[in-house]
Amino acid sequence: MAAVSPFLFSWNDVEARSDLERFYLVRDNLPDENIVVALEKRRGNGRDDFPIRAMWNALIAGIVFQHPSIESLIRELSRNPSLLEACGFNILPRQKKPVAELKRNEETGQMQVIWSDGGDAYFLVPGSWTFSRFLKNVIELEEYSRMVSGMVRGLRESLMKELPDFGCHLGYDGKAINSYSTGQESRKTGETSDTDADWGKHETKGINSETGKQWTKVKSWFGYGLHLIADTQYEIPVAVHVTPASHSEHTELRSMIQELFEETPELGERCEDFVADRGLDSGETKAQLFDEYGIRPGIDIRELWRDEKNEPGYDPGKPITRPLYPDRADTIVYTEKGTVHCICPVSGEQRDMAFYGFEKDRNTLKYRCPAAAYGFSCEGCVECSSSGKSNPGEYGRVVRINITEEDRRIFTPIPYGTQGWDRAYNRRSSLERINGRLDNDFGFEKHYIRGQAKMQTRVGLATAVMMAMALGHVRAGRIEQMRSLVRPIARAA
Repeated sequence: MAAVSPFLFSWNDVEARSDLERFYLVRDNLPDENIVVALEKRRGNGRDDFPIRAMWNALIAGIVFQHPSIESLIRELSRNPSLLEACGFNILPRQKKPVAELKRNEETGQMQVIWSDGGDAYFLVPGSWTFSRFLKNVIELEEYSRMVSGMVRGLRESLMKELPDFGCHLGYDGKAINSYSTGQESRKTGETSDTDADWGKHETKGINSETGKQWTKVKSWFGYGLHLIADTQYEIPVAVHVTPASHSEHTELRSMIQELFEETPELGERCEDFVADRGLDSGETKAQLFDEYGIRPGIDIRELWRDEKNEPGYDPGKPITRPLYPDRADTIVYTEKGTVHCICPVSGEQRDMAFYGFEKDRNTLKYRCPAAAYGFSCEGCVECSSSGKSNPGEYGRVVRINITEEDRRIFTPIPYGTQGWDRAYNRRSSLERINGRLDNDFGFEKHYIRGQAKMQTRVGLATAVMMAMALGHVRAGRIEQMRSLVRPIARAA
């Protein structure tokens, strides 16, 4: 018997809840009680046509459903009574009052009062002015009390409780956000329409693989810099800052690291490695991570050595090396990337030293003679050991590099190019995906925001929604869906 083809659209197969389930997921897992109480105190004995809790839920719904503006959210509330009810608004339809008009009766020629129909029933929805006033209060709570940032902190701690390995692998990435302002100064005031924003510049350099010539690309923008620290395994943010575009990423990164681990010390104890791209390469940052928190930095290394390039006979195809022990005639050299090599004193062949791990009790990187480690013969073994003032025997020569005494930018507990470094650094791509969600799903690619306080609040709310949705999925046993922002929630069997 031939197999029966399933229907293209089957209600038995397509078992999904409505979009409102995603809103419920965020609403029920967002630690927002302090914000709602503070907003209610601000309102005091004023008019309560629209309850604070309902207004707050509507604001969150606008982020969950990715509305680009308040006007777009108001239109959705006006035509969607289910969303109105989910937010907590009164959904009893209202009828407009009949309007009296004075008209002349064509038969009698006398004037008479005609009552016109009030029209279709409608739902009472907050207007633009009401939302603007409400949003202004939320922004002030973040600006002066950091209440939105407090939600991010609470969600971070909740995720750590639910996931024992949450925060073990962290990373940082910076992102440019344009202001809803051209950056042009007014002729009258001499100021821009966004006085908090300024101009930022990001320069990228590289080598053309075909011509060998260096290229430089400069990107400039008027607005802000978004600074994100996230879990690179689960692709979930843990902290976010907004600064004017010209603010140094190096300075902000070190400030965020200190603030993050002071707020949540357990996260500093749990974190194993911290990654960032080569633009954040800094000995000070790497030392801060390892010396203060015991975290292994996986930050790519910039090539800054220039002196050797001016020497005669310089070969661009070969990496620049310098002697590890410049005070004596030794055979051990290293590159700016931190790779360690030996040069055979007889044949002149350069070989990679065998990396044997990081000795935490000594703060040293251990390397062995490659001939002894991999079992091949080397003509210069005796001379190499003599130059190193050692007599290693069959185990071969051992080189230990104390990272606290050498260049902290180059030598780290995870050497560049090792398997551990590659695994950690490859997870950095998750930061780019998070930034992509902020752009595409939460509308930061095209927005209508001016002012740093408003931008910080909007970014904080988007981050909190992302984290609350992830927390809800984890608590419901759907850990595989914790990164999803728009995928429907499947019904339980």
